[in-house]
Amino acid sequence: MSDFQSDAVLQRLMTLHPKVIDLTLDRVYRLLKRLGNPHTKLPPVVHFAGTNGKGSTLAFMRSALEAAGYKVHAYTSPHLIRFHERIRLAGALISEADLLTLLERVEEANGPETITYFEITTVAALLAFAETPADIVLLETGLGGRLDATNVVDEPKLSVITPISMDHEAFLGDTLEKIAGEKAGIIKTMSPVCVAPQDEAVLQVLLNVADQRFSRVRALGHNLPWGQLDRRFYVAPKEYPAPGMLGDHQVANAATAMAALDMLEPDFIVPMKAREAAILETRWAGRLQSIPADGLDLEVWVDGGHNPAAGTMLAQQLAAWDGPTHLVVGMLNTKAAGNYLQPLLEPAASMTTVTIPGEPNSFTGDELAASVGALGGIAEVETSVQAALERLSTQHPGERVLICGSLYLIGKVMGARGLALA
Repeated sequence: MSDFQSDAVLQRLMTLHPKVIDLTLDRVYRLLKRLGNPHTKLPPVVHFAGTNGKGSTLAFMRSALEAAGYKVHAYTSPHLIRFHERIRLAGALISEADLLTLLERVEEANGPETITYFEITTVAALLAFAETPADIVLLETGLGGRLDATNVVDEPKLSVITPISMDHEAFLGDTLEKIAGEKAGIIKTMSPVCVAPQDEAVLQVLLNVADQRFSRVRALGHNLPWGQLDRRFYVAPKEYPAPGMLGDHQVANAATAMAALDMLEPDFIVPMKAREAAILETRWAGRLQSIPADGLDLEVWVDGGHNPAAGTMLAQQLAAWDGPTHLVVGMLNTKAAGNYLQPLLEPAASMTTVTIPGEPNSFTGDELAASVGALGGIAEVETSVQAALERLSTQHPGERVLICGSLYLIGKVMGARGLALA
Protein backbone atom coordinates (compact mmCIF):
# COMPACT_ATOMS: atom_id res chain seq x y z
CA MET A 1 0.00 0.00 0.00
CA SER A 2 1.29 3.50 -0.87
CA ASP A 3 2.43 5.86 1.85
CA PHE A 4 1.07 8.76 -0.22
CA GLN A 5 -2.63 9.66 -0.03
CA SER A 6 -2.20 11.63 -3.25
CA ASP A 7 -1.69 8.33 -5.11
CA ALA A 8 -5.31 7.38 -4.42
CA VAL A 9 -6.54 10.65 -5.93
CA LEU A 10 -4.24 10.23 -8.95
CA GLN A 11 -5.66 6.74 -9.50
CA ARG A 12 -9.20 8.16 -9.50
CA LEU A 13 -8.21 10.88 -11.95
CA MET A 14 -6.96 8.24 -14.39
CA THR A 15 -10.52 6.89 -14.70
CA LEU A 16 -12.06 10.18 -15.87
CA HIS A 17 -11.18 9.58 -19.52
CA PRO A 18 -11.03 6.18 -21.25
CA LYS A 19 -8.30 7.15 -23.73
CA VAL A 20 -4.65 7.71 -22.78
CA ILE A 21 -4.16 10.51 -25.32
CA ASP A 22 -6.90 12.71 -26.77
CA LEU A 23 -5.56 16.08 -27.87
CA THR A 24 -7.88 19.04 -27.35
CA LEU A 25 -7.93 22.14 -25.16
CA ASP A 26 -11.69 22.31 -24.55
CA ARG A 27 -11.66 20.24 -21.35
CA VAL A 28 -8.69 22.18 -19.98
CA TYR A 29 -10.33 25.58 -20.55
CA ARG A 30 -13.56 24.33 -18.98
CA LEU A 31 -11.81 23.30 -15.77
CA LEU A 32 -9.58 26.38 -15.66
CA LYS A 33 -12.68 28.58 -15.86
CA ARG A 34 -14.25 26.78 -12.89
CA LEU A 35 -11.08 27.44 -10.89
CA GLY A 36 -10.94 31.16 -11.69
CA ASN A 37 -8.63 30.96 -14.74
CA PRO A 38 -5.33 30.55 -12.87
CA HIS A 39 -3.44 30.37 -16.18
CA THR A 40 -4.01 34.12 -16.55
CA LYS A 41 -2.41 34.86 -13.15
CA LEU A 42 1.00 33.26 -13.56
CA PRO A 43 4.45 34.80 -13.23
CA PRO A 44 6.26 35.20 -16.58
CA VAL A 45 6.27 31.85 -18.42
CA VAL A 46 8.96 30.14 -20.51
CA HIS A 47 7.21 27.42 -22.53
CA PHE A 48 9.16 24.41 -23.85
CA ALA A 49 8.31 22.06 -26.72
CA GLY A 50 10.36 19.59 -28.77
CA THR A 51 10.98 15.87 -29.18
CA ASN A 52 14.24 15.52 -27.27
CA GLY A 53 16.04 17.63 -24.70
CA LYS A 54 13.11 19.53 -23.19
CA GLY A 55 13.75 18.33 -19.65
CA SER A 56 17.51 18.80 -19.77
CA THR A 57 17.28 22.26 -21.35
CA LEU A 58 14.71 23.28 -18.76
CA ALA A 59 16.93 21.89 -15.98
CA PHE A 60 19.93 23.93 -17.16
CA MET A 61 17.78 27.08 -17.22
CA ARG A 62 16.24 26.38 -13.82
CA SER A 63 19.62 25.80 -12.20
CA ALA A 64 21.05 28.99 -13.67
CA LEU A 65 18.05 31.13 -12.70
CA GLU A 66 18.07 29.73 -9.16
CA ALA A 67 21.85 30.28 -8.87
CA ALA A 68 21.16 33.91 -9.81
CA GLY A 69 18.69 34.19 -6.92
CA TYR A 70 15.35 33.83 -8.71
CA LYS A 71 12.44 31.77 -7.39
CA VAL A 72 11.45 29.32 -10.12
CA HIS A 73 8.32 27.22 -10.65
CA ALA A 74 8.79 24.22 -12.97
CA TYR A 75 6.47 21.67 -14.56
CA THR A 76 7.90 18.57 -16.26
CA SER A 77 6.74 15.10 -17.25
CA PRO A 78 6.71 12.21 -16.93
CA HIS A 79 7.90 11.48 -13.42
CA LEU A 80 10.31 8.65 -12.62
CA ILE A 81 9.33 7.58 -9.11
CA ARG A 82 6.74 9.92 -7.58
CA PHE A 83 4.28 12.31 -9.23
CA HIS A 84 5.62 15.08 -6.98
CA GLU A 85 8.65 15.33 -9.30
CA ARG A 86 6.46 17.00 -11.93
CA ILE A 87 5.74 20.14 -9.89
CA ARG A 88 8.43 22.33 -8.37
CA LEU A 89 7.16 25.31 -6.38
CA ALA A 90 9.63 28.18 -5.96
CA GLY A 91 12.56 25.78 -6.10
CA ALA A 92 11.32 22.73 -4.17
CA LEU A 93 9.31 19.65 -5.09
CA ILE A 94 5.68 20.05 -4.08
CA SER A 95 4.98 18.56 -0.64
CA GLU A 96 2.62 15.63 -0.16
CA ALA A 97 0.23 17.79 1.87
CA ASP A 98 0.12 20.52 -0.79
CA LEU A 99 -0.25 18.02 -3.62
CA LEU A 100 -3.09 16.18 -1.90
CA THR A 101 -4.99 19.42 -1.28
CA LEU A 102 -4.38 20.55 -4.84
CA LEU A 103 -5.56 17.32 -6.44
CA GLU A 104 -8.68 17.19 -4.30
CA ARG A 105 -9.53 20.77 -5.35
CA VAL A 106 -9.24 20.05 -9.07
CA GLU A 107 -11.09 16.75 -8.67
CA GLU A 108 -13.98 18.50 -6.93
CA ALA A 109 -14.07 21.31 -9.51
CA ASN A 110 -14.10 18.84 -12.41
CA GLY A 111 -16.61 16.43 -10.93
CA PRO A 112 -17.34 13.35 -13.04
CA GLU A 113 -16.79 15.10 -16.38
CA THR A 114 -14.45 13.63 -18.95
CA ILE A 115 -10.85 14.86 -18.76
CA THR A 116 -7.50 13.16 -19.30
CA TYR A 117 -5.00 12.49 -16.53
CA PHE A 118 -2.44 14.84 -18.07
CA GLU A 119 -5.01 17.59 -18.53
CA ILE A 120 -6.32 17.61 -14.98
CA THR A 121 -2.86 17.34 -13.44
CA THR A 122 -1.61 20.17 -15.67
CA VAL A 123 -4.47 22.32 -14.42
CA ALA A 124 -3.43 21.41 -10.87
CA ALA A 125 0.11 22.59 -11.58
CA LEU A 126 -1.09 25.86 -13.10
CA LEU A 127 -3.30 26.45 -10.04
CA ALA A 128 -0.34 25.89 -7.72
CA PHE A 129 1.86 28.22 -9.79
CA ALA A 130 -0.77 30.97 -9.69
CA GLU A 131 -1.18 30.77 -5.92
CA THR A 132 2.49 30.44 -4.89
CA PRO A 133 4.76 33.48 -5.32
CA ALA A 134 7.70 33.06 -7.72
CA ASP A 135 9.62 35.07 -10.29
CA ILE A 136 9.22 32.81 -13.33
CA VAL A 137 7.52 29.59 -14.55
CA LEU A 138 9.28 26.98 -16.69
CA LEU A 139 6.54 24.96 -18.39
CA GLU A 140 7.20 21.78 -20.39
CA THR A 141 4.71 20.39 -22.89
CA GLY A 142 3.68 16.79 -22.54
CA LEU A 143 3.11 15.90 -26.21
CA GLY A 144 3.18 18.11 -29.29
CA GLY A 145 2.39 21.74 -28.63
CA ARG A 146 -0.63 23.14 -30.47
CA LEU A 147 -3.15 21.02 -28.56
CA ASP A 148 -1.05 20.17 -25.53
CA ALA A 149 -2.71 20.87 -22.19
CA THR A 150 0.02 23.37 -21.29
CA ASN A 151 -0.72 25.50 -24.35
CA VAL A 152 -3.24 27.74 -22.60
CA VAL A 153 -0.69 30.46 -21.84
CA ASP A 154 -1.50 33.22 -24.32
CA GLU A 155 1.52 35.48 -23.77
CA PRO A 156 4.62 33.52 -22.76
CA LYS A 157 7.70 35.50 -21.92
CA LEU A 158 9.58 33.15 -24.24
CA SER A 159 8.99 29.93 -26.17
CA VAL A 160 11.83 27.40 -26.45
CA ILE A 161 11.80 24.65 -29.07
CA THR A 162 14.32 21.86 -28.56
CA PRO A 163 15.37 19.34 -31.26
CA ILE A 164 12.46 17.85 -33.18
CA SER A 165 12.52 14.32 -34.57
CA MET A 166 10.11 11.48 -35.31
CA ASP A 167 7.97 10.42 -32.34
CA HIS A 168 4.26 10.04 -31.55
CA GLU A 169 3.50 9.93 -35.28
CA ALA A 170 -0.04 8.65 -34.64
CA PHE A 171 -0.90 11.94 -32.93
CA LEU A 172 1.44 14.53 -34.45
CA GLY A 173 1.87 13.47 -38.07
CA ASP A 174 4.00 11.12 -40.14
CA THR A 175 6.61 13.63 -41.38
CA LEU A 176 9.10 15.89 -39.65
CA GLU A 177 7.35 18.90 -41.13
CA LYS A 178 3.95 17.91 -39.72
CA ILE A 179 5.44 17.22 -36.28
CA ALA A 180 7.27 20.56 -36.38
CA GLY A 181 4.00 22.29 -37.23
CA GLU A 182 2.40 20.82 -34.10
CA LYS A 183 5.35 21.77 -31.90
CA ALA A 184 5.32 25.29 -33.38
CA GLY A 185 1.85 25.72 -31.89
CA ILE A 186 3.44 27.12 -28.72
CA ILE A 187 4.78 30.13 -30.65
CA LYS A 188 2.47 33.02 -29.82
CA THR A 189 1.91 36.34 -31.57
CA MET A 190 4.62 38.90 -30.73
CA SER A 191 6.27 36.52 -28.23
CA PRO A 192 9.94 35.67 -28.86
CA VAL A 193 11.14 32.12 -29.55
CA CYS A 194 14.49 30.41 -29.01
CA VAL A 195 15.18 27.46 -31.33
CA ALA A 196 17.72 24.69 -30.73
CA PRO A 197 19.77 23.28 -33.63
CA GLN A 198 17.32 21.62 -36.03
CA ASP A 199 17.01 19.66 -39.23
CA GLU A 200 16.73 22.19 -42.07
CA ALA A 201 13.17 21.17 -42.98
CA VAL A 202 12.09 21.54 -39.34
CA LEU A 203 13.80 24.92 -39.01
CA GLN A 204 11.98 26.25 -42.05
CA VAL A 205 8.59 25.29 -40.59
CA LEU A 206 9.43 27.01 -37.29
CA LEU A 207 10.71 30.15 -39.02
CA ASN A 208 7.57 30.35 -41.17
CA VAL A 209 5.25 30.08 -38.16
CA ALA A 210 7.28 32.64 -36.21
CA ASP A 211 7.16 35.02 -39.19
CA GLN A 212 3.37 34.63 -39.44
CA ARG A 213 3.05 35.50 -35.75
CA PHE A 214 5.54 38.39 -35.79
CA SER A 215 7.72 36.55 -33.29
CA ARG A 216 11.40 37.39 -32.89
CA VAL A 217 13.50 34.26 -33.44
CA ARG A 218 16.98 33.35 -32.23
CA ALA A 219 17.89 30.00 -33.79
CA LEU A 220 21.20 28.35 -32.98
CA GLY A 221 23.15 27.71 -36.16
CA HIS A 222 20.86 29.99 -38.20
CA ASN A 223 20.93 33.59 -37.00
CA LEU A 224 22.74 32.84 -33.73
CA PRO A 225 26.33 31.56 -34.09
CA TRP A 226 27.29 28.72 -31.80
CA GLY A 227 29.76 25.83 -31.78
CA GLN A 228 31.85 23.51 -29.64
CA LEU A 229 35.44 22.37 -29.16
CA ASP A 230 35.41 18.93 -27.58
CA ARG A 231 32.52 19.61 -25.19
CA ARG A 232 33.27 23.23 -24.36
CA PHE A 233 31.01 25.53 -26.35
CA TYR A 234 30.17 29.09 -27.23
CA VAL A 235 26.92 30.91 -27.91
CA ALA A 236 27.93 34.21 -29.43
CA PRO A 237 29.47 36.14 -27.84
CA LYS A 238 29.91 34.05 -24.65
CA GLU A 239 32.09 30.96 -24.06
CA TYR A 240 31.09 28.17 -21.66
CA PRO A 241 32.62 25.07 -20.01
CA ALA A 242 31.74 21.47 -20.87
CA PRO A 243 28.45 20.33 -19.31
CA GLY A 244 28.62 18.02 -16.32
CA MET A 245 25.95 15.79 -17.91
CA LEU A 246 27.28 13.12 -20.26
CA GLY A 247 26.44 12.99 -23.95
CA ASP A 248 27.27 15.37 -26.79
CA HIS A 249 23.56 16.15 -27.08
CA GLN A 250 23.79 17.86 -23.68
CA VAL A 251 26.16 20.43 -25.21
CA ALA A 252 23.39 21.55 -27.57
CA ASN A 253 20.85 21.49 -24.72
CA ALA A 254 23.09 23.66 -22.54
CA ALA A 255 23.73 26.02 -25.46
CA THR A 256 20.00 26.37 -26.07
CA ALA A 257 19.43 27.12 -22.39
CA MET A 258 22.12 29.83 -22.42
CA ALA A 259 20.66 31.38 -25.58
CA ALA A 260 17.22 31.38 -23.95
CA LEU A 261 18.64 33.12 -20.87
CA ASP A 262 20.11 35.79 -23.14
CA MET A 263 16.65 36.36 -24.60
CA LEU A 264 15.17 36.92 -21.12
CA GLU A 265 17.42 39.93 -20.57
CA PRO A 266 17.05 42.63 -19.33
CA ASP A 267 14.11 41.39 -17.24
CA PHE A 268 16.10 38.44 -15.88
CA ILE A 269 19.84 38.89 -15.46
CA VAL A 270 21.84 35.69 -14.98
CA PRO A 271 25.57 36.38 -14.38
CA MET A 272 28.24 34.20 -15.96
CA LYS A 273 29.12 32.66 -12.58
CA ALA A 274 25.54 31.35 -12.19
CA ARG A 275 25.50 30.08 -15.77
CA GLU A 276 28.77 28.21 -15.42
CA ALA A 277 27.66 26.65 -12.14
CA ALA A 278 24.46 25.43 -13.80
CA ILE A 279 26.31 23.95 -16.78
CA LEU A 280 28.77 22.10 -14.55
CA GLU A 281 26.39 20.95 -11.82
CA THR A 282 22.99 20.34 -13.44
CA ARG A 283 21.83 16.73 -13.54
CA TRP A 284 18.59 15.35 -15.00
CA ALA A 285 17.49 12.12 -13.39
CA GLY A 286 17.29 9.05 -15.57
CA ARG A 287 19.40 10.45 -18.40
CA LEU A 288 22.79 8.75 -18.69
CA GLN A 289 22.91 8.45 -14.92
CA SER A 290 25.13 6.14 -12.89
CA ILE A 291 23.32 4.26 -10.12
CA PRO A 292 24.53 1.91 -7.34
CA ALA A 293 25.17 -1.69 -8.36
CA ASP A 294 23.63 -2.98 -5.11
CA GLY A 295 26.34 -5.54 -4.42
CA LEU A 296 26.73 -6.80 -7.98
CA ASP A 297 30.11 -6.73 -9.73
CA LEU A 298 28.97 -4.27 -12.39
CA GLU A 299 29.06 -0.59 -13.30
CA VAL A 300 25.36 0.24 -13.73
CA TRP A 301 23.90 3.15 -15.73
CA VAL A 302 20.38 4.12 -16.77
CA ASP A 303 18.94 6.18 -19.62
CA GLY A 304 15.26 6.82 -20.37
CA GLY A 305 15.50 7.90 -24.02
CA HIS A 306 13.03 5.98 -26.18
CA ASN A 307 12.79 7.36 -29.73
CA PRO A 308 15.06 6.98 -32.79
CA ALA A 309 16.99 10.18 -32.09
CA ALA A 310 17.61 9.02 -28.51
CA GLY A 311 18.88 5.69 -29.82
CA THR A 312 21.33 7.47 -32.09
CA MET A 313 22.59 9.72 -29.28
CA LEU A 314 22.98 6.74 -26.96
CA ALA A 315 24.94 4.84 -29.62
CA GLN A 316 27.35 7.77 -29.86
CA GLN A 317 27.93 7.62 -26.11
CA LEU A 318 28.53 3.86 -26.19
CA ALA A 319 31.13 4.40 -28.91
CA ALA A 320 32.82 7.14 -26.85
CA TRP A 321 33.08 5.04 -23.67
CA ASP A 322 36.12 2.88 -23.03
CA GLY A 323 35.37 -0.81 -22.68
CA PRO A 324 32.24 -2.85 -23.44
CA THR A 325 28.69 -1.83 -22.55
CA HIS A 326 25.92 -4.40 -22.17
CA LEU A 327 22.34 -3.20 -22.69
CA VAL A 328 19.23 -4.23 -20.78
CA VAL A 329 16.27 -2.89 -22.77
CA GLY A 330 12.56 -2.49 -22.02
CA MET A 331 10.15 -0.39 -24.10
CA LEU A 332 6.51 0.63 -24.41
CA ASN A 333 4.72 -0.85 -27.40
CA THR A 334 3.70 2.66 -28.48
CA LYS A 335 7.33 3.25 -29.56
CA ALA A 336 9.10 2.28 -32.79
CA ALA A 337 11.37 -0.28 -31.20
CA GLY A 338 13.31 -1.16 -34.34
CA ASN A 339 14.21 2.45 -35.10
CA TYR A 340 15.45 2.93 -31.53
CA LEU A 341 17.41 -0.32 -31.42
CA GLN A 342 19.03 -0.21 -34.87
CA PRO A 343 21.88 2.22 -34.05
CA LEU A 344 22.60 0.41 -30.78
CA LEU A 345 23.29 -3.03 -32.27
CA GLU A 346 26.89 -2.38 -33.30
CA PRO A 347 28.24 -0.50 -30.24
CA ALA A 348 26.51 -2.73 -27.66
CA ALA A 349 28.57 -5.66 -26.36
CA SER A 350 25.35 -7.60 -25.74
CA MET A 351 21.65 -6.96 -25.50
CA THR A 352 19.11 -8.35 -23.02
CA THR A 353 15.38 -7.60 -23.31
CA VAL A 354 12.80 -7.44 -20.52
CA THR A 355 9.13 -6.64 -20.01
CA ILE A 356 8.50 -3.42 -18.06
CA PRO A 357 6.83 -4.62 -14.84
CA GLY A 358 3.32 -3.36 -14.17
CA GLU A 359 3.00 -1.65 -17.57
CA PRO A 360 0.15 -3.03 -19.71
CA ASN A 361 1.53 -1.22 -22.79
CA SER A 362 5.01 -2.76 -22.51
CA PHE A 363 6.56 -4.86 -25.22
CA THR A 364 7.31 -8.27 -23.78
CA GLY A 365 10.93 -9.30 -23.59
CA ASP A 366 10.24 -11.87 -26.30
CA GLU A 367 8.72 -9.24 -28.61
CA LEU A 368 11.71 -6.94 -28.20
CA ALA A 369 14.11 -9.83 -28.77
CA ALA A 370 12.22 -10.58 -32.00
CA SER A 371 12.69 -6.96 -33.06
CA VAL A 372 16.42 -7.27 -32.42
CA GLY A 373 16.48 -10.49 -34.43
CA ALA A 374 14.66 -8.83 -37.33
CA LEU A 375 17.48 -6.28 -37.42
CA GLY A 376 20.09 -9.01 -37.62
CA GLY A 377 21.08 -8.93 -33.97
CA ILE A 378 20.81 -11.30 -31.03
CA ALA A 379 19.17 -10.62 -27.67
CA GLU A 380 18.80 -12.68 -24.53
CA VAL A 381 15.41 -12.55 -22.78
CA GLU A 382 15.18 -12.24 -19.01
CA THR A 383 12.21 -12.21 -16.65
CA SER A 384 13.35 -8.99 -14.92
CA VAL A 385 16.05 -6.34 -14.83
CA GLN A 386 17.40 -7.88 -11.63
CA ALA A 387 17.72 -11.29 -13.27
CA ALA A 388 19.53 -9.70 -16.20
CA LEU A 389 21.95 -7.85 -13.91
CA GLU A 390 22.70 -10.97 -11.87
CA ARG A 391 23.50 -12.97 -15.00
CA LEU A 392 25.66 -10.19 -16.47
CA SER A 393 27.50 -9.81 -13.16
CA THR A 394 28.47 -13.48 -13.38
CA GLN A 395 29.27 -13.52 -17.09
CA HIS A 396 30.93 -10.12 -17.40
CA PRO A 397 32.19 -9.09 -13.94
CA GLY A 398 33.26 -5.48 -13.55
CA GLU A 399 31.87 -4.39 -16.91
CA ARG A 400 29.36 -1.65 -17.71
CA VAL A 401 25.59 -2.27 -18.02
CA LEU A 402 23.16 0.33 -19.34
CA ILE A 403 19.45 -0.12 -18.59
CA CYS A 404 17.53 1.79 -21.26
CA GLY A 405 14.54 2.14 -23.59
CA SER A 406 11.89 3.78 -21.41
CA LEU A 407 11.58 6.30 -18.61
CA TYR A 408 8.91 4.02 -17.15
CA LEU A 409 11.45 1.20 -16.92
CA ILE A 410 14.06 3.51 -15.38
CA GLY A 411 11.52 4.74 -12.84
CA LYS A 412 10.76 1.18 -11.80
CA VAL A 413 14.47 0.40 -11.40
CA MET A 414 15.25 3.54 -9.44
CA GLY A 415 12.16 3.23 -7.26
CA ALA A 416 12.95 -0.39 -6.41
CA ARG A 417 16.39 0.75 -5.25
CA GLY A 418 14.99 3.52 -3.07
CA LEU A 419 16.62 6.29 -5.09
CA ALA A 420 14.68 9.39 -4.03
CA LEU A 421 14.70 12.46 -6.26
CA ALA A 422 15.09 15.93 -4.76
